[in-house]
Amino acid sequence: MKIYNTLSKRKEEFVPLEEGKVKMYVCGPTVYNLIHIGNARPMIVFDTVRRYMEHKGYEVNFVSNFTDVDDKIIKKAIEEGVDAAVISERYIAECKKDMQAMNVKPATTHPKATEEICGMLDMIGTLIEKGHAYVGEDGTVYFKTRSFKEYGKLSHKNLDDLQGGNRSLLVTGEDQKQDPLDFVLWKPKKDGEPYWESPWCNGRPGWHIECSVMSKKYLGEEIDIHAGGEDLVFPHHENEIAQSEAANGKPFAKYWMHNAFLNIDNKKMSKSAGNFFTVRDISEKYDLQVLRFFMLSAHYRSPLNFSAELMEAASNGYDRIVTSVSNLNYLLENAASDTMSEDEKKLAEEAKGFVAKFDEAMDDDFNTADAIAAIFELVKFANINTNEASSKEFLKALKEEIIMLSDICGLIVEKKQEMLDSDIEALIEERQAARKAKNFQRADEIRNELLDKGIILEDTREGVKWKRA
Repeated sequence: MKIYNTLSKRKEEFVPLEEGKVKMYVCGPTVYNLIHIGNARPMIVFDTVRRYMEHKGYEVNFVSNFTDVDDKIIKKAIEEGVDAAVISERYIAECKKDMQAMNVKPATTHPKATEEICGMLDMIGTLIEKGHAYVGEDGTVYFKTRSFKEYGKLSHKNLDDLQGGNRSLLVTGEDQKQDPLDFVLWKPKKDGEPYWESPWCNGRPGWHIECSVMSKKYLGEEIDIHAGGEDLVFPHHENEIAQSEAANGKPFAKYWMHNAFLNIDNKKMSKSAGNFFTVRDISEKYDLQVLRFFMLSAHYRSPLNFSAELMEAASNGYDRIVTSVSNLNYLLENAASDTMSEDEKKLAEEAKGFVAKFDEAMDDDFNTADAIAAIFELVKFANINTNEASSKEFLKALKEEIIMLSDICGLIVEKKQEMLDSDIEALIEERQAARKAKNFQRADEIRNELLDKGIILEDTREGVKWKRA
């Protein structure tokens, strides 16, 4: 397996720090609003990387944070007249809903910045002790960028040509920097803002220190893969490397992975341009599995253009796989024989070649575009080589291979048939009759059968009520 490493600017053979295990950190969203489709790309891409690693037999410890203290969160909280935590908790919950709808697996750990302040204070203290940080007159703590001799090694920028590693909003104490390149580790509180006590001043952490601390706590001082969007290479990830390696005295991450930008109709996404879409906006028009399929239709390091036409093409492509699996299910229900014929055994062996092509594509820096092409070849092969005379064993083998490869991509291609309301009502009536006859075993069987199909029953004084999960 080869991974393109931003650090070395080349593909490298993947060799984990610990055999059979992968420690992976992905920078998560700042939770002040619904996530947009730009946020969705790294979520989907690195979830797929994780899924493939697990398919290969690795035990993956996958950590992705929520930045839940930030200028934008505070601004929204002030506008609504609520505590900042109300805003962040609301949008963490909404983000998790969208992730589930995109079939993004929950991280092993989803740490929140506000719950890791003690670790940040410890690391900042260590950096001060080691001469890599200093305290300004008002208690602002800065990282002394030039003290870390390898600064710029990730972004491949010359130190003297760099601008300071700040976000767009300047912070209190900006004029106290010893060097324009120095960046903030801790900043004093402002009126109405959340704050924490520290040895330097009551305040809150700078943006960059969060991930260094959370990665260390949940994965250790050295990790296998650190990932995120390419907009994070500088300054965020560059600053993370400087902080972590200066504090810990060890390499931070072995492989750095970054996905390219997502454009809308060949333009940068922005609210002012009127081309800004949240994941929730897209869900009103498309199944979010289509969005996932679209995101994986290009290599993660290639810029991706979002348009209505391309989403329609993605919808058609996704439907081809779903339809093929549905057809195989129909044939399975009506199969004439159980075991493979000799001809089918040869075809089954041939089908394994498409699985090998899929693995080959994914082993080459997670080339999901070519991997999906291999799924399409398998789908076409299944469509051509199956009919009413096919055996159950052959049909099942093809179906399982299509589902396995799709599942690695996080694509749900076997749709559960939704029960008709009339069928639900009929089973509820049968259950009521079984209860009246004291046949509680049958009544429980019916409840469980309905639950398996996403139907929840509620026994009330007014009778049995039901809803779809």
